[in-house]
Amino acid sequence: MILVGAICVVLWGIGWAMGTPIKQRWGMIAAVFFGVILAHLILPIAHPLRINTGGSWQVWALLAAFLAVIWMYRKGLRKLRVKVQPETVILDASMSDTELERYARHIVMPEIGGSGQMRLRQSGVLVIGAGGLGAPALQYLAAAGVGTIGIVDDDTVDATNLQRQVIHRDADIGRPKVDSATQALRDLNPYVTVKTYQQRLTADIAENLIADFDIVLDGTDNFETRYLVNQACVAQKKPLVCGALSQWEGQVSLFDPSRSGPCYQCVFPTAPAPEFAPSCAQVGVFAALPGVIGSLMAAEALKYVLGAGTPLLGRMAMHNVLDAETRVIKTKQRADCPICHPL
Repeated sequence: MILVGAICVVLWGIGWAMGTPIKQRWGMIAAVFFGVILAHLILPIAHPLRINTGGSWQVWALLAAFLAVIWMYRKGLRKLRVKVQPETVILDASMSDTELERYARHIVMPEIGGSGQMRLRQSGVLVIGAGGLGAPALQYLAAAGVGTIGIVDDDTVDATNLQRQVIHRDADIGRPKVDSATQALRDLNPYVTVKTYQQRLTADIAENLIADFDIVLDGTDNFETRYLVNQACVAQKKPLVCGALSQWEGQVSLFDPSRSGPCYQCVFPTAPAPEFAPSCAQVGVFAALPGVIGSLMAAEALKYVLGAGTPLLGRMAMHNVLDAETRVIKTKQRADCPICHPL
């Protein structure tokens, strides 16, 4: 038992040093227990491994069952406490009664509460692109009470944008998108600070700009910018939420190598040929699709700030609105990735 215990301690320590999530560390411990029990079942009685690990699989099975019961009991107890004991709402004295009323539907949720709403208020989210994906993401980030929202976009509003970029209005045609979006967000929630950057994101400003925010949402429509944003986020150890659209289908994922997830370039090592990745102007995009994917991007950012739920880390969600189907696939780091492998 001492040998197995030592192995478990070493695995836990390695996981802690590498920043592996606790859930995965417990998974490694469970794998050790399963391996020991399996060894006892298939190896001869006199085998040294069986002798050095207690000699009987029943002992390990009872120990594993005992630990599983404790784990289930603690998990159930936590859920019960959440249900029967409302969170003590600790709010900044400067939060007005109007704000309390505005965010009431958040504050009553056990996963958010008063402390979670304050975390949103103190957070900063950078949205790159105020177009189809950026429009709904920006609106929900502002509505949720994110304290500081940054918008990067060098484009102006065009009539063709209005079919899906719902943050802009007909009267905004010809106006810089950052100005139109800022006005819409301030009209929606005057308690949010909006920082605008009416310029194209370039390598000389990307890292310094991203360093000022907690999480980045990439709603751009070209691979050059996506790779640049990814590289800057990896360098600054900032999580990155990416979305993409084409006709009836969109995808969204969270990339964060600092939390054992892949980076964008792990999943998309090279940009596809132009004929395999046509733009929205060439093939079109269904009006409501950006709303679906952009909202999912906002949800991932809010969950990250709140520390709630299970993020799309190491996973990619793909939604087809034409067939009303959603698929989630696993993604993983590449050992030869030139961007995040050194981490």
